[in-house]
Amino acid sequence: MLRSPQNFWLLVLVCGIAHAQAPELATVTFTLDFPGSRPSHYFVQVQADGKGHYESIGQISSESEESDSFTYEFAVSPATRDKIFEYSAKAGYFQKDLDSHRKNMAFTGRKTLAYKNAGRTSEATFNYSPDPTTQELTNLFQGLSATLEFGHRLEYFRRYQKLALDEEMKRMQESARTSPPVEIEAIAPILEQLIADTGVTNITRARAQRLLDQSGR
Repeated sequence: MLRSPQNFWLLVLVCGIAHAQAPELATVTFTLDFPGSRPSHYFVQVQADGKGHYESIGQISSESEESDSFTYEFAVSPATRDKIFEYSAKAGYFQKDLDSHRKNMAFTGRKTLAYKNAGRTSEATFNYSPDPTTQELTNLFQGLSATLEFGHRLEYFRRYQKLALDEEMKRMQESARTSPPVEIEAIAPILEQLIADTGVTNITRARAQRLLDQSGR
């Protein structure tokens, strides 16, 4: 129990110093800007503690004329988090030029990988990188974005276009047979809301449940 104002302000000072000295968590981010694609811009950030943040802007579907923005907080599995930081280390924390600079290379989007911790801030921008580790990391982030965008569409359709949900779920299931989605557990909260929504068809809810079961949730 504090017995004097002096003790109170001493505690505030100590807590403030402890907060100021708390080490900054390392983060890896991937940004893609690709006008005309869906989404046309997205940003993924993964912290060393597994917390993830995602932002995107683009058309929700080919039938949509308006852009829709999406922001989502999620958790990354330890296995995927470790891969991201392992690849970042192998790529030299993006302190060197990663682009191939080949003039005949098709444009597939302006990509930026960045790393930040208490003592380092570095980034590299490229269209295509010949470095195998950078390719692996890029593929991982693009796969993660595809999963999160799938969750975005499910969330959007559940609110505004429920009849489109079953076709969306069907496409994901068919795609998953040949190419398993990256981090499907990241959108588990969205799938769980879909399963609990009695306004959604039973077929769609069953598809969502199967997808959730496959994630090990």
